[in-house]
Amino acid sequence: MTPVSLTLATPQAPATGPDPLMAAARELEATFLAEMFASAQLGAAPKAFGGGPGEEQFASFLRLEQARGMVAAGGIGLAESLFEAMKERSHGAD
Repeated sequence: MTPVSLTLATPQAPATGPDPLMAAARELEATFLAEMFASAQLGAAPKAFGGGPGEEQFASFLRLEQARGMVAAGGIGLAESLFEAMKERSHGAD
């Protein structure tokens, strides 16, 4: 019997460009939008179709991916504001 080697994958932010600061700003915008979708109950299944605890658990993943798609398409401009603020703060710390 041969030994099995297990390796754990390290979670990484989606590749959104060469600048890690902009990637972080875009991920923050996507997370913000996903939370807004959840508050607006966007993506909630009607009672007659599915539902249940399983769907409730995975709905957050769908909302986050929809938000990431929105950000990739231009978003609401929050990422740019966050990027500028983080850039100023990081240059001020030098």
